[in-house]
Amino acid sequence: MRSIALLPVLCLLVLLSMVSAGPHPHGEVVARADTTANTAADKATTGAAPTSDQTATKTDSQSDATATGAKTGKETGTQTGTQTGTQTGKSTKTNSNSSSISVDPRDPPGGISMLVPSNGAITYFKIGDQLTFQWKYTSLQVTPSAVNVVASCSKNAEAYTLSSNMSVSETGKVVWDTGKYQSNATVPLLTATYTLFVYDVNSTLGNIASAGHLGSQVGYSFGMYTPQAYTPLDHYICATCNSALTSTERNAIKFAVGMAAITIASFTWFATGTGVFSS
Repeated sequence: MRSIALLPVLCLLVLLSMVSAGPHPHGEVVARADTTANTAADKATTGAAPTSDQTATKTDSQSDATATGAKTGKETGTQTGTQTGTQTGKSTKTNSNSSSISVDPRDPPGGISMLVPSNGAITYFKIGDQLTFQWKYTSLQVTPSAVNVVASCSKNAEAYTLSSNMSVSETGKVVWDTGKYQSNATVPLLTATYTLFVYDVNSTLGNIASAGHLGSQVGYSFGMYTPQAYTPLDHYICATCNSALTSTERNAIKFAVGMAAITIASFTWFATGTGVFSS
């Protein structure tokens, strides 16, 4: 009897459970989602650890920035080094007054040492021949832009130009055609002593050079002479000899010496024969 009494209660419970589990009826008002909660959730998501996609994107960006910085630094360093090296080398080569060359003021000035003719040899050249001069530079630390080559004559104080504005190399060489020069010379070559000088075009002959620069105080001395036609010895007159005698004067002296010798011999024979010197 008690079981039969509980049967209606069980049926009611089953019906209530089915009603609560079923779909909502059409037209029912559904509550709006809370946007404030969603916004807070988004912000929380933003501050949270990045996802795998975000990490990969950030890593790629950092790699690109690193590569760009390395490339820019490499290009900048290469370009700066190339420009500096090229400009410095060019300035040292062409500018004889380059401030980049440090010269000890105690060093001697530059000069030349003869190769042809050999240094220290005294050479005599015949006017009309081709003369060859070759030299090397000594103690030269500042290279001139160009040089002049002259032969200075001691007799007429004239400087004959052999070469002007000549480029500078390890060794210098000039060939002087004295025959060609002499045929058209306004100041002819003389039989005299000459000195070869090589000096900086930006300086003057005889100027005292500073340490390491090319100086022109010391040169190479040589002689030059004009050939003459053959003259017999008894007709030769020495133009540079003092109190030179002619052939007639020399014969008169010979005659006087001979007569004196004969006189002395005759007097000695006479005195001996007569006993003048006998005791």
